[in-house]
Amino acid sequence: MRRFVGCLFLYLVATIAIAGPDNTVLVLNLKDAIGPATADYIHSGLEAAQKSNANLVVIQLDTPGGLDTAMRDIIRDIIASPVPVAIYVAPSGARAASAGTYMMYAAHIAAMAPGTNLGAATPIRIGGLPDLNPSGNEKPEKSADKKDAQGTGQESEKNSLQDVPKDAETRKMVNDAVAYIRSLAEMRGRNADWAEQAVRQAASLSSEQALQQGVIDLLARDIPDLLQKIDGRVVEVNNAKVTLHTANAKIETFKPDWRNRLLAVITNPNVAYVLMLLGIYGLFFELANPGFVLPGVIGGICLLLALYSMQVLPVNFTGVALILLGVAFMIAELFMPSFGALGIGGIIAFIIGSIILFDVSGEGELAISKSLVFSVAAVTAIFFLVVIRMVIRAHRKPVVSGAEELVGSFGEVVDGFDKQGFIHVHGENWQAESLTPVRAGDRVRITAIKGLLLKIEPMKE
Repeated sequence: MRRFVGCLFLYLVATIAIAGPDNTVLVLNLKDAIGPATADYIHSGLEAAQKSNANLVVIQLDTPGGLDTAMRDIIRDIIASPVPVAIYVAPSGARAASAGTYMMYAAHIAAMAPGTNLGAATPIRIGGLPDLNPSGNEKPEKSADKKDAQGTGQESEKNSLQDVPKDAETRKMVNDAVAYIRSLAEMRGRNADWAEQAVRQAASLSSEQALQQGVIDLLARDIPDLLQKIDGRVVEVNNAKVTLHTANAKIETFKPDWRNRLLAVITNPNVAYVLMLLGIYGLFFELANPGFVLPGVIGGICLLLALYSMQVLPVNFTGVALILLGVAFMIAELFMPSFGALGIGGIIAFIIGSIILFDVSGEGELAISKSLVFSVAAVTAIFFLVVIRMVIRAHRKPVVSGAEELVGSFGEVVDGFDKQGFIHVHGENWQAESLTPVRAGDRVRITAIKGLLLKIEPMKE
């Protein structure tokens, strides 16, 4: 019996060792700008692939680019993943621009569908593309000795690739990006020279050109075709050789959970911007009208969500300060006769702060829509300068009903009295008190009210 149990145990161990990873391929769909939500989704997907012992992870990619920090988080996860990762640009018409190009170079397998493209990996800062011409409007000089023997000018073209921006900040940013993408290219054995062109000159390639120039590994019509073509390939994963067995693999799609979906919504810069403004307005109205509760509750929730999204987004706090200053100026315009100076200054500060709110110095894809900024600025200006002014004017008008309205009113003495008696005011008889004697029919003015007793003074003749 013991011998039978021992043999059964050895058989199970041998079976598990031979079987290795499950013949399952996990597919992650990424169709958006690269941001914190994307990085969280990829991280969760790679963890799920490791736990399920998947054979391969395929990231189907279609992106215009995104944040540098999120891109680097994704690349670190891909490099550290014990499960091989294939990035597949699909379907036809998709692209792996900017940050997507770096991800392609980091993948163990880089594939594209026909009719797709990649490239344009120049880092973008606030204000647009960096100046890639080191001498301003002047073109680099070309001399005859830089041409090769056939006069093709290849040496001159090579030298032009070394052109770098003249300002130190942009030069530092571009050179860092070049070194990073070249290191990825060298690690995966792909075309490092073209990778440098993609950064310095924003070069782009079609899928067919990318295959010819050694930027990607293969073309595939769809995911099943991709799995057939990479079956039997050997890739290096964490310094170990791994053979892919994907020909008859089971394909599973990893969908984002509720947390990924919520993060994707609130980390959209446009949504984060609106949440911040709703939070500011909600708290403002709660403080201006204590007891309403609802504006304070909504404002508090929106502000907390905005603060969370700004924690994971690259926020320029100068922009936040300018927005708050702009709102403060517009409120001050309601109380101070500045002839519009505070209001106009507030609108200008609000617009500038909104435009520079998110520091997208890695990529330009996650920025606030300019149309949203100007629309919100116009609505805010109208709201503060027109609606709230009307409310404040209404608050400042004298009371026209209730007991408080009696103060300042005029009445007539019913019967003469020395200290207390009755007066007729607003069609009613009220008990009144006077410091001086009054006679029947005298006109008196109400100076104060204490309970149901009116304080009066006689009108001077």
